Amino acid sequence: MQEPAALTPTQERTLALLRRSPEPVEFDEAFIDHLLHHATTAVAALSARLQGESVWVSKGFLAKVHGCEVRHLAPDDFAWKPSTAAGFVAHKAIELSLNWRGEPHPALVVDEAMARLGDQADNRGAYVGGLSDGEFAELRSRAIDRTTKFLQDFPPLPVGSQPVLEASSRWKPPGTIEFGGKVDLVVGKPAGRESRLLIIDFKTGGHAPHHRDDLRFYALVQTLRQAVPPRKVVTYYLDYSDSDAEDVTEGMLQSALHRTLEGVERHIELTAEGRQPEKRVGFACRWCPLQDDCAEGRAFLRGHDDPDIDP
Repeated sequence: MQEPAALTPTQERTLALLRRSPEPVEFDEAFIDHLLHHATTAVAALSARLQGESVWVSKGFLAKVHGCEVRHLAPDDFAWKPSTAAGFVAHKAIELSLNWRGEPHPALVVDEAMARLGDQADNRGAYVGGLSDGEFAELRSRAIDRTTKFLQDFPPLPVGSQPVLEASSRWKPPGTIEFGGKVDLVVGKPAGRESRLLIIDFKTGGHAPHHRDDLRFYALVQTLRQAVPPRKVVTYYLDYSDSDAEDVTEGMLQSALHRTLEGVERHIELTAEGRQPEKRVGFACRWCPLQDDCAEGRAFLRGHDDPDIDP
């Protein structure tokens, strides 16, 4: 049997950060029960104010409603392009690489990923299947770059750790509000009430304040749906081979629930109850489709230009 390849110093550093502590981590059962009761009761009260509207609460929803409320209320005109689609193509390539026969070459697994995605009967499949030659080349190049960085710098994932890429997680109590999203990578398997799961989000570019909020929301949803919190959440920055890790704690989960409920309440005030939206400028103005008509946003960007911020 071939010996596993030696880890690079970068892989060793990341593995040390991700490795589970010898001491089992278990959360107080009464705390989890209280958190679930509080969330369920609060969501029921908020649902009653929605007048029948269904609300899907995701990390993007929360980022927008806690950011610029004008942008939050604007129609969603999102459309795939190579810079945004590279993420899901790379994720599919990484998924294939975990079970690839022999050494997975980034270009080969990306080509296979794009072929498989192009056959899917969904909006991603339609996008990949309808690419022009130039768009295809750009998307392929971006996806190979991300896949290469992952395969070269991230420690290998043993199959026994049950890694799942783009893992969906949802929680829906009685009412018309549902929490959920897709996590880039979940590692670990349940063991009773012991917290073993590791949630990882991949980013290109540099650090942004909302990255931790995104992962805390994922940890909250996982806790509400399974009654067992993950042990740690990590943002892994592909361009820097660097990680921002945070242990899951009672305080983190309480803070995440407060932020989530506050975000839903703001949405209700703006939609069902007619409060006027507040315009808030920030680095997210860089990717806002309303930028051309927003003098405040353009002025902010002129004074705070930072091309390394990742949305």
